[in-house]
Amino acid sequence: MDRYHQGSLAVQERVGVRALADHVGRSIGTGIKDVAAAFLELQPHLVVGAADGAGRLWASLLTGPPGFVRATGPHRMAVRGGPPAGDPLAEALATEGTRVGTIALDPRTRRRMRLNGTVEVTAGGFAVAAERVFANCPKYLQRRQPLEVITEGAGVVRLGGALTPGQERAVRAADTFFVATTAEGGTDASHRGGMPGFVEVLSPVELSWPDYPGNAMFLTLGNLAADPRAGLLFPDWESGAVLQLSGRARTEFGPDGSRSVRFRVEAVVEALHPGRLRWSAPEYSPANPALPHHRGSTTR
Repeated sequence: MDRYHQGSLAVQERVGVRALADHVGRSIGTGIKDVAAAFLELQPHLVVGAADGAGRLWASLLTGPPGFVRATGPHRMAVRGGPPAGDPLAEALATEGTRVGTIALDPRTRRRMRLNGTVEVTAGGFAVAAERVFANCPKYLQRRQPLEVITEGAGVVRLGGALTPGQERAVRAADTFFVATTAEGGTDASHRGGMPGFVEVLSPVELSWPDYPGNAMFLTLGNLAADPRAGLLFPDWESGAVLQLSGRARTEFGPDGSRSVRFRVEAVVEALHPGRLRWSAPEYSPANPALPHHRGSTTR
């Protein structure tokens, strides 16, 4: 299995972590181990990244009672149900062969697992034929506890091509978001976390965030080097609302070795779906870097 494509290799070379990336990359497998299967069955959420019929990339949040996501074999993950009504990936996740990246993240334990592959349509939802399976460290994950499931909701409440003032405030307040990217190696969904304010709103159609040190794989930045399409998902943990953005992104490398990502908004979906799960206020990760004063407070 080729663990990295040319985009990721180029970023690893530029940053000087090729040897470390080779070592860490050994954790990427094709099978779902027993411990991973047990983890999946406990999760009430699954983030899925894919392209819609127009080629736009999105990240979507799927919610259900624990057990709605489960391993049905060493190379297959089944999902009961699908995305909520009006979700931009509803058609893609009902289409055989769609390339997807998924991430199951448990705020209770600050554990996460990624599984990428292709969609198999099933009678009760869909399954993913696993091609790449691996876990990540708990760095930059905020701890939260589930509170309640809200049964009522307005569904999709706003569509647009730029952020509204309220959506800008939601992005600035975020301590967590998810990013979907793609390249010839497949589609990937990843997590980004930090103190509120770590994502900057430069304009209603442009965002920026720092690329904090991670596992040295550079799967997201590598994908962006090969294909600029990206989808962002900002969950409002305390209300259960979701903000989904689709657009294009590029990485900027600073002379001091720092990295940041610039994202250009092309489409926006804001939703308050029935069946959403509310979570507690966060216990911030001790790994979160402090922010410069002009980017927001480091206290809640």
